[in-house]
Amino acid sequence: MKIRFIEPGNRPYKKTILNYFVYDRYIRTPSVGLNTLATIVKKEIPDTYMYSESISKIKYDDVLDADIIFLGIFTFAAVRGYELADFFRKNSSAKVVLGGLHASMNYEEAVQHCDYVMLGEGDETIMPLIRAIERGEEPSGKGYAYLRGDELVNTGMPEPPTDLDLIPDRDLIHNYRKMVGHMTIWPQVHASRGCPHNCDYCALVRHFGHCVRKRSPENVVEDIKYSIDFFHKGKLRLLKDLWITDDNFFADREWAIAVLNKIIDSGIKYRFNIQARYEVGFDDEMLELLKKAGFFELDMGIEFIDDDSFKTYHKKSTKTEIEESIRNIQRHGMSVRGLFILGSDNQKVGCGKELADFVIKNHIQGVLIQCMYFVPGTPVYEKNKDKLLHTRWDKYNGNAVHRPKNMTPYELQLENIDASRRIYSPKRLLQAILFEDFVHKILFIGEFFWHWSVRSDMKKELPYLKQVSQTSVMSNSDNKKLVVS
Repeated sequence: MKIRFIEPGNRPYKKTILNYFVYDRYIRTPSVGLNTLATIVKKEIPDTYMYSESISKIKYDDVLDADIIFLGIFTFAAVRGYELADFFRKNSSAKVVLGGLHASMNYEEAVQHCDYVMLGEGDETIMPLIRAIERGEEPSGKGYAYLRGDELVNTGMPEPPTDLDLIPDRDLIHNYRKMVGHMTIWPQVHASRGCPHNCDYCALVRHFGHCVRKRSPENVVEDIKYSIDFFHKGKLRLLKDLWITDDNFFADREWAIAVLNKIIDSGIKYRFNIQARYEVGFDDEMLELLKKAGFFELDMGIEFIDDDSFKTYHKKSTKTEIEESIRNIQRHGMSVRGLFILGSDNQKVGCGKELADFVIKNHIQGVLIQCMYFVPGTPVYEKNKDKLLHTRWDKYNGNAVHRPKNMTPYELQLENIDASRRIYSPKRLLQAILFEDFVHKILFIGEFFWHWSVRSDMKKELPYLKQVSQTSVMSNSDNKKLVVS
């Protein structure tokens, strides 16, 4: 059999000299999850290969004669994923399978564009599906959705896999080894899956579950070594930085400490960053180990800076606790990067400036700002789907896509643009160049131009958002007149 894996890109790769120096609209790094599935299949089916539109163009002459084509999609790339899936179904005899977070959580929609949807993570269900297709049979067991005539069949969510000790084969990804000289592609390692928390807007906990499953510390370190070698062999990279991409690396404290000690004992001399909740900022032992292991930055999912929003979306934190956590992390010699959301039902016009002031005051080194986002299958989606402006999923990448309670969509988009402009102002760029360490100089310069390009895209949406906002105001005004009369 011939198997091909495709990672669609919301903005497919385009060759340009800028790729070497600054981010495009999103980080161009291939999916670890899809690469993992390709590695599992490769062990049994030699003719297995993967294309990621984040780093290369698809070679259609290689894909169209495949027996099975797997596409993994996130919400922001769903439109492109459906476009490719429809193209492959029309122009090849391959069975087309959609999977990934968006397809799994929105399978009723996804199944219209493919032969099968894989539900859940796929590690233990992908080979049974391939064998069933090879025999010309429908798959048995849990983990699949498909159409049988006009009937939608859903066999149920499979049990999450527990044996995760597999190192993804990066060489399975077309042009990956060639592209790692680009400064905007980072080595990544995913060490665990799942999160015990229950934030309403988080799709990951709905996809991976509350039970945190871990790779062995030894396996994690081997993957780190392999990834570092993959990125540096024959390449000159100005920055040494590997991203641990776990949703909640610190959920199992004993395991996290074991992993950090393994990194320290291995003698690896590298720079790491990792996603974290604010609680780790109060764990001095953990912070000391992180620093000793080579971690220079924690990417903190702060989301909001007002306590009312934390309560509304069931995120257990407060602004005071977050600020204290940030200060303690900085005292241990590490920086903090902030991940933020604008457009909660508790926020009002001016929230962009408040966010920028918070970032600058607390010396947060970099930010990702998104308007409130909605992934099908999450509580926040179900609660707000009547407020959504559209389901053009390619716009669910930071833009305003709903009607907030205390702002118009147009005002929300302006708040996002304003926050980005204040944080990444020419004045702050000069300050970073003059006073930050080498790593943060480079990062800030790259992010300055990245945010500039993101704002440029967001401004293109303003005419549409202004129109729908005015329509909403007029509609509300008419309703009030009807009530009065």
